[in-house]
Amino acid sequence: MSTILTTLGLRTSAGRQPTNHAAGFLVANWFLAYCFMSIRGEKMYYGLDHNDSPREDLSKYGERAVQEGKLSRRTLEKLKRKEAAHANAQEGYPLFVAAMLLSLYAGLPNETINGIGIWYTLSRVAYSLAYSYIESPSLSYLRSVTWWSGSIGCVTALELAGKKL
Repeated sequence: MSTILTTLGLRTSAGRQPTNHAAGFLVANWFLAYCFMSIRGEKMYYGLDHNDSPREDLSKYGERAVQEGKLSRRTLEKLKRKEAAHANAQEGYPLFVAAMLLSLYAGLPNETINGIGIWYTLSRVAYSLAYSYIESPSLSYLRSVTWWSGSIGCVTALELAGKKL
């Protein structure tokens, strides 16, 4: 367990400073928000991808695809949720960037910066999965919990950095 915590930069051996992984978290979360969560491939698979107006694909062509039997209503609804999760990840990424940069500028301990990076990343992965795959209205509140978790991580970083500055 100690080796995992050391690798993640949450602990260190005596006399050494843990590695700062802020740049890695920034890159990983950029890929998560802008690449991995994109539904472009799925829209291409279902024949719903139109480069002239890709943001309107599901609203413009989705219903017709359901009526023509190209995809089920359930699949269309899941694609809509995944598209919304993708947009939300892009909207939330600048706050994470600000939190990481201000934490670095303020000179917060590497363990703190790495911990917040892990906290945010895990929260965003959980949010993406919850938003994309939870269909139950009552369970959909888990999505809100995971969104708040990631946002609180960023606000925590900003608060700690602000106190240090």
